[in-house]
Amino acid sequence: MREAVALAREDGPDGRRLVAYVTGPAEQLTAAGLRAFLRERVPDYMVPSAFVVLEALPLTANGKVDRQALPAPAPSAGAARTHVPPRDRVELQLCGVWEELLGVRPVG
Repeated sequence: MREAVALAREDGPDGRRLVAYVTGPAEQLTAAGLRAFLRERVPDYMVPSAFVVLEALPLTANGKVDRQALPAPAPSAGAARTHVPPRDRVELQLCGVWEELLGVRPVG
């Protein structure tokens, strides 16, 4: 990793989340590896929920990081979650209600 920037983003229905943008060889920078490294060094609330690997950080004319030019993380860039489908009719109905209220699919 050569450079890194972390910022709070409000993308989609998840609300605010911490996203880290890092530069370096993509094959060496994995979300799981970065997350494990950070968990040993900072409190859990400071560990980003998503990591985006870039070739270079976008810069403004003044040489500062252009935060507005940083791309939104891919929907799957968050913490790994395994989806557990509803097991019965009641769970299916509850999942349907939560999907409608939250605007997120799938809910399990």
